[in-house]
Amino acid sequence: MSGVRSPTQRDLELADIADVVSTGLGADVVDGSELTGGGFATVWRATLSDGRETVVKVGPPARAELLAYEKDLLRAEVEYFRLVREHAAGVPVPEVLAAGPHWVITSLLPGRALTEGDAPAARRQLGAAIAQVHTITGTTYGYTGDRPSGADWPTAFAAMIDSLRADAARWQVPLPPLDGVVDRHRAALAAVTTPALLHFDLWDGNVLVAPDGSLSGLVDGERHLYGDPLLDLVSPALFRRIEDEPAHPFLAGYAPSAPLDRTRLSLYRVHLYLLMLAEGPSRGIPVTDGRHDFVTGLLTAELAALDELGRSR
Repeated sequence: MSGVRSPTQRDLELADIADVVSTGLGADVVDGSELTGGGFATVWRATLSDGRETVVKVGPPARAELLAYEKDLLRAEVEYFRLVREHAAGVPVPEVLAAGPHWVITSLLPGRALTEGDAPAARRQLGAAIAQVHTITGTTYGYTGDRPSGADWPTAFAAMIDSLRADAARWQVPLPPLDGVVDRHRAALAAVTTPALLHFDLWDGNVLVAPDGSLSGLVDGERHLYGDPLLDLVSPALFRRIEDEPAHPFLAGYAPSAPLDRTRLSLYRVHLYLLMLAEGPSRGIPVTDGRHDFVTGLLTAELAALDELGRSR
C-alpha cells in the first residue's frame, strides 16, 4: 500500500513549529521532531525552554481537498478534549494549552502507541474509559457545526452516509451499491435515543500504553460526534467483528454484558469502510493501490452480512 505523504499534511520545519508555539504560548522551543502514524494533520513533539513537553498539531494547507465532514477538525479536537477533561475525570486525554484557527498545542501524554505491541490491560482500561465518556451527551446527533447531523440518529447517520457517498462521487471513487442501506435498517437505528459523545477513531495508533501495560492516553479526538455508543466498538477491533469476540478485552472493560446489536454494528462498519474508500484521493492514495480493493472487499462482505441479518429478522 502507498507510503506517500498525504497532501493534507504540511511540510514543516522546527522553525515553523517554534513560530506556532511562540504565538500560542509565548514560549521558546529548544527541540522537536515530527511524529508519525497519522495521515491527516502534521504533528510534532516540541520541548519548550521551560522543560514542558508538548504536541503541536497543524491542520492541512488551504489548497488541500478534504471530505465534507472534515471541516474545522482541529476545533472539534479542542472541544472533545475539553469535554472529556471536564466531565470524565480520570480518562487520560491531553490538556489543551493553546489553539488557533489552524493549529492546536496540547500537553504530551506519556507512553507508546498500542500499534507497537499488544497490551490487554490497556485495552480493558480503554473500554472502561470509553464507557465513561459515553455518559457525556449532546443535544443533537451527528457532527457539530455545519456538518452532517440530525434531530435523531437515523437522520444523522443517513446524512453521514450520503455525505461520504457525495465525496466519493466527486473524486470518482468506485463503490459497491449502497442505495437504500440506511432506509432498510432505519428501525434498528431508531432504537438509539440518546446522543452519546463518541470518539470514533479508536484504532490502536490513538491509544497510548505505559511501560507497565496500562492505558496512559487517548489522543486524536478531532473526529468526534454524537450518537450510538456502539459506533465506538468498531475501530477497537479494526477489520474484525467485535461481536464475534466476546472475550475481547475492550468489551471486558466497557461492559461485559452490553447488548451488541449486530445490525447496527454492521452498519457502522459499512460507514467506516465507506469513509476509508472515500478519503483515498484526498490522502494521495490511488484507486489502483491495494488498499482500495482490500477495503472494497470488506465493505462488500459487510453489505452481504446486513442483507442476511435483514432476512433473519
